[in-house]
Amino acid sequence: MSSPFPAGTFAPAPGRGSLGKMLRTHARVEAALTLRHGEQLLLTLIIPLALLIGLSLLDILPASQLGSTSKVDWMTPRILALAVMSSAFTGQAIALGFDRRYGVLKRLSATALPRWLLVAGRVVAALVVVVLQSIVLGVVAAFLGWSPSAAGIGSAVVLLVLGTLAFGALGVLLGGALRAEAVLALANIVWFVLLLAGGILLAPSALPSGVGLVVSLLPSGALAEGMRAALVDGQFPVGPAAVLLVWAAAAGALATRTTKLT
Repeated sequence: MSSPFPAGTFAPAPGRGSLGKMLRTHARVEAALTLRHGEQLLLTLIIPLALLIGLSLLDILPASQLGSTSKVDWMTPRILALAVMSSAFTGQAIALGFDRRYGVLKRLSATALPRWLLVAGRVVAALVVVVLQSIVLGVVAAFLGWSPSAAGIGSAVVLLVLGTLAFGALGVLLGGALRAEAVLALANIVWFVLLLAGGILLAPSALPSGVGLVVSLLPSGALAEGMRAALVDGQFPVGPAAVLLVWAAAAGALATRTTKLT
């Protein structure tokens, strides 16, 4: 049946917007909400900055870990890994858990936004936040004397993207399955455990061989070691990149089955 109204009668034309525009808008809103949230800002930027400055200036790190590498050169890649974990995993999991609690996802799912775009928008927003984190941390580290390997900067960018995808998928998996209060507690506990024993502050090589192997297979250990290999040694770490890909694929596939709207 033809429409009684000729084309152009209504402006703007009714109907769903383009997927690209919806993705950009959704990602912009999610990124803005993250950057405006005081607790999120503390977790994603203030704590990594404090650790970067403190551990680069104070004699806290064991000399056996540093070798011939300066403290700031050794610490900066690991703090960048921590920043990715903070924003893509902990921040995303908590935000998603409370969005479900308050019915935000349920209402968004009733709009023209496809369900996959709800997740994709959060991932893109996490990437935006990671870019901003990396710039701020990189500038501060440069003032502290950081001199990364130019040959490894491209590899580091690839690892940051892979790390964001892996931790983002894990964040969706956690935040989309449990109650908001449980997500809040568990996400912070996991963040703290991975910071201390997940390959960020302590390199896998500094741990007993069996424990070190397990830590190197965790996304935190893989990202921290991969960033060190890229920014200190100028290499592309195939092993850590493969570990992050496996975590991203496995967590993403499981999250699609377990994520609830409410």
